[in-house]
Amino acid sequence: MNKQQIEFLSNLCFALGFLSIIASVMIWFSAGGQFGAPGTGDMMAEAKRAYAERFGIFVGLWAPTFLILSNRLHHYGEKK
Repeated sequence: MNKQQIEFLSNLCFALGFLSIIASVMIWFSAGGQFGAPGTGDMMAEAKRAYAERFGIFVGLWAPTFLILSNRLHHYGEKK
């Protein structure tokens, strides 16, 4: 790969890192996440809320991976 391709991938990973943070919050809200104390609704609402929290955390964990890849690609591109 040439330096331009490496820089493009570095920038793409950096953008995807921040996009995964935003997507995590959006998934949490759209899948039933809400502020307030749990235990106030029925069982289906509790299950939906638990699913939203787990899936939002799952997507949010992509952020460090993308940001680390961006950093490593950036350093690799500087050496070329």
